[in-house]
Amino acid sequence: MKKWKNYNSKITEQSYDAIIIGSGIGGLCTAGLLSLNGKRVLVLEKHFKIGGWTHTFKRKNYEWDVGIHYIGQVSSRRSPIRRLFDLISDGNLEWSPMDSNYDRIIFPDKSYDFVAPRQQFIEDMISYFPKEELAINKYMSLLDEVAKSSRPYFKQKAFSGILDSITYPFMTKNFFKYSDRTTYDVLSSLTSDKKLIGVLTGQWGDYGLPPEKSSFAMHAFVARHYLNGGNYPKGTSRRIAETVSHLIEKNGGSLFVNAGIKKIKIHKGRAIGVEMENGDLVRSSSIISSAGVVNTLGKLLEGYDSKRDTISKDLKNIKQTESYVCLHIGLNRSSKKLGLKNTNLWIYPGYDHDKSVDRFLNDFNNDFPVLYVSFPSAKDTSWDSEHPGTATMEAITLSRWGWYKKWENLSWKRRGDEYEKAKDHLSDRIMDVIFDNVSGIRESIDYKELSSPLTVRDLANYSKGEMYGIDHSPKRFRQRWLRPKSAIKGLYFTGQDITTVGVSSALFSGLLTASSVLNKDLSVMIKD
Repeated sequence: MKKWKNYNSKITEQSYDAIIIGSGIGGLCTAGLLSLNGKRVLVLEKHFKIGGWTHTFKRKNYEWDVGIHYIGQVSSRRSPIRRLFDLISDGNLEWSPMDSNYDRIIFPDKSYDFVAPRQQFIEDMISYFPKEELAINKYMSLLDEVAKSSRPYFKQKAFSGILDSITYPFMTKNFFKYSDRTTYDVLSSLTSDKKLIGVLTGQWGDYGLPPEKSSFAMHAFVARHYLNGGNYPKGTSRRIAETVSHLIEKNGGSLFVNAGIKKIKIHKGRAIGVEMENGDLVRSSSIISSAGVVNTLGKLLEGYDSKRDTISKDLKNIKQTESYVCLHIGLNRSSKKLGLKNTNLWIYPGYDHDKSVDRFLNDFNNDFPVLYVSFPSAKDTSWDSEHPGTATMEAITLSRWGWYKKWENLSWKRRGDEYEKAKDHLSDRIMDVIFDNVSGIRESIDYKELSSPLTVRDLANYSKGEMYGIDHSPKRFRQRWLRPKSAIKGLYFTGQDITTVGVSSALFSGLLTASSVLNKDLSVMIKD
């Protein structure tokens, strides 16, 4: 496991072409691409590990990912996602393929398997719903249409000035046909079968909004992404940060942890550097924030009045996602001995996801609207050699910041007995659902730890423990300002807020941002 360098004031004596705030995959990809194009970059991370949602943590002999659970479209070395990962990792990032049955959607009356490849998925859906063959085939076509229409929409985000003004109307028009409609609106126009709608939207937890609230475009991105199977980073997700950071350093860049930033410094309407929490000023002509648009505009630009009206208006037009909890489980037997597969489980109380979410958020004691269960140790082909005789699980469900607000001013491990009892109670509820759906593990449970929205706030710097930053409603895709180049000269955004949710999407935000900074199309770097 790589040891990261701590921030020190000697850094201020150096000159950098670009400073990247935050080391999530969007920030790392941006930094990697800029370094490959001859720029000296500096990555500053507030946390004590590089990687953002791609880092891991250890307890006893166990190791868990904090954000990555599976990634699609990297099995083929020719896919754009795989090409970009290979480019910024110097080809040193390896992938473990999941079983063909990548997701299982579980309802009280029946389970439905999502099985790769694409044609198998179609055949299985038709076997589950034989009267809905026409609707299913139309649905699959719509997934492709969304993907096709999205390419010019996202490409246009890297444009600026007159080119932006000219191209925006016709490069976005077709995409808005799908992004402006909710997932439920589109699917209910194809079928009246509520169970089919519930099954097809069984991955809504991957983007954090149930069907009546989410943009169909967001749903389509996720559903299509996994049709040919899922994959997992060999050696856990920390290998992403380790391999990309090596490339950055090899090309003259630097990365530092424990490097909290107080504000972005603006002079005469231009970003000129960052003020560190210790008061240091680190200068650069390009400041790239991977800290999320809410943090960047609402906190890091605090006191900057020139664009305050515009900033306030923009922030009012977006909404942050709900928070979540994750139960990390360590088992003292291997996945093989326990019979654990690498199929993800999506456990639901009913087919109406919106109703289930509303019931739970209005009353914590109602059934979980979703419980997502992942088996990372079964996904990683190197796990048994590095962690022999052990296995891990993770279980995630929705939460609300308000349920934990009373403890928000107390530090980790000092939140008192009431907080710990609340977590224990919730952990027991989660385990009850797991025991109903996963057999043979009860006696092997060796360790449990629940991360609350407060944990997410402290480690990811999301103010209310958000699951995915800003939400992916239809309105979100109409925010023209969610693009790499900000209204302030020299200040850029990267990360999932300017594209969409997920590691792959955040990865491509790095391509867009680096292209915008350099004012050239870097997609040529991943083409044949």
